[in-house]
Amino acid sequence: MTEPQTEDPMVAALLREREGYAVRGMDARVAQVDEQLKLRGHEPTADGKTAPASRSTPPKGRRARPAEQA
Repeated sequence: MTEPQTEDPMVAALLREREGYAVRGMDARVAQVDEQLKLRGHEPTADGKTAPASRSTPPKGRRARPAEQA
């Protein structure tokens, strides 16, 4: 899985939201999120799908939590 390259935090959030809907089979909601992505200038990949965002990478502009110490 590749991390989408985006500077827009709203696009990153929409991609994460879209992934959740796609996993649950909520096709109508996926289409609505796709509309919002297009309005923000984000185009789907060649196969018609939008690359999912990774939850392991924090959104830009935010710092990761420090590791907990035992």
